[in-house]
Formats: sequence, C-alpha cells, structure tokens
Amino acid sequence: MVKSMTGFGRCEIAQLERKITVEIKAVNHRYCDITIKLTKKLNFFEAAIRNLLKQYIGRGKIDIYITYEDYTENNVCVKYNAELAREYLEHLRKMSEDFGITNDVSVTTLARFPDVFTLEEQTIDETQLWELVEEAIRTAAVRFVETRIAEGENLKKDLLNKLDYMLELVNYIEERAPKVVSEYRNKLYAKVSELLGDTKLDESILATEITIYADKICVDEETVRLRSHIQNMKNVLEDDNDNVGRKLDFIAQEMNREANTILSKSGDLDITNKAIDLKTEIEKIREQVQNIE
Repeated sequence: MVKSMTGFGRCEIAQLERKITVEIKAVNHRYCDITIKLTKKLNFFEAAIRNLLKQYIGRGKIDIYITYEDYTENNVCVKYNAELAREYLEHLRKMSEDFGITNDVSVTTLARFPDVFTLEEQTIDETQLWELVEEAIRTAAVRFVETRIAEGENLKKDLLNKLDYMLELVNYIEERAPKVVSEYRNKLYAKVSELLGDTKLDESILATEITIYADKICVDEETVRLRSHIQNMKNVLEDDNDNVGRKLDFIAQEMNREANTILSKSGDLDITNKAIDLKTEIEKIREQVQNIE
C-alpha cells in the first residue's frame, strides 16, 4: 500500500477530571525520526509512546505533541501526622516540668508546628492514566495513517500515469531504432557511391561498417530492462505491503541508469529527444518517491 510520508492526525479526549490532546504531524525523512513533546507529568510514558507509534509509522520525520490537563491537580489532601504531634506535646510537657512554666499549648497552637499538618497532591493512577494516553494516541495515529493513505493514492495515480508515458517513450525508441540503421545504410551507400563514382563497391566492407554501427547504437538490452523496471514499479505500487518507498527509490535509480545508457548510445536526434524525455520523467518519479513511506 502506498502511503505518503506527510500526514496529520489529532485526537482530544476529555473526562470529568482530565483532558488529553494528541497531535501527530509528519514530513519526509529517510528514516523513522520521532520527536515527542509532552508535559512533565507524562515523561515516564515516553518509551511506551515511541513503541506504540512504531506500530503505525515506518518512516518519516514525526512530531507528536501531547498536552495534558488535570482538573484535580489543585485538589490536595491534608495529612495529619499524629506521631509528630505526640512528640511535640511530650517535649512541651517536659519543658514545662524542667522550667516550671505553665503548659498552655492548645490545639490551634500545636497545629502551627511544622509538619503536623501537610498538604499532599493526590497520587496519579499510572495504569488508568496510560489507558487514557494510549487511547488518544491510537486514535490520532489511525487518523494520521488515513491521511497518509489518502495522499498516497494520489501519488500512486500520478506515478502510474508517468510510468505509462514512459512505456510510450520506450515503444517509440524500439520502433525507431531499426529505422536508424536502415537510414544509416542508405546514407552510407549514397555517400560512398558519390565518392567512388563508377568504381565497384566492396559490399563486405560496407556490411562490416553497418554491422559495427548497428551494434554501437543498439539499445535492445536497455529497453528490455527499462520495460521490466517499469512493470516492476507498477507491481510494487499495486502491492499491499507497507513501506515501499525505499524499494521504489531503488527501482527509479535503475531506470535512470538504463535511460543514461540509451542516451549515450543514441546516434539519432529523435531517440535522443525521447531519451531526454525518459530521464525527465524518471527524475519526476524519483522526486515523488521521496514522498512515499
């Protein structure tokens, strides 16, 4: 399946006590490069988030933004340290006895002593919180993949059209190549006849010359391989496998190699122009392939 490397997915889940928002964005990249930006309270989930994203993403520069709002974070509980209060009272009673002064400590006074009462944030249930984070990430990732698939279909159609045009160019080159040899033979005979006049032509020498020329400009192997590469790329585009971008890039490189050889061998202006058109289309394909996961 062809997927674009650019994509976007977003999910927001709100509950009574908390809300989490996940946004995933991606652009082209040779490898899978994931950057995670999240609030401090979720830092301990980073490794799990990376592993989760890799189930949906194979390649690209991925930025994921996770915001978390906890509506209970300002609700703290009061903790009473009875043991510490008892120690304070014991020491105050001893001070009263040692110095002969009245022990006039009240509850209000004792409550002001350090750490008798402390405020503590309510503990976070990590399992419950992860379930919420995972649900938001999975939903955003599914939407993200959907946008990649939709864009990938557009890329696929464009590539198939370019490949069909390349086949037309290959067909023209294959049809034109034999005519080039025939035209060269006629020109060669006419030129030699003009130079030698009534002198008898040595057919064997001319045949050898024509054979050498025909072998020099022969592009049969190149067109056969190029036709094979075009069909192979079509098969990959129609394949259901994911992450086909690298394979398509390799095939495009091979097609470019064959087009270069055809261009270097060409001794005909028409074939040269078609070979240049081939290279132009292949370059367009290589640029498009860089957008495929």
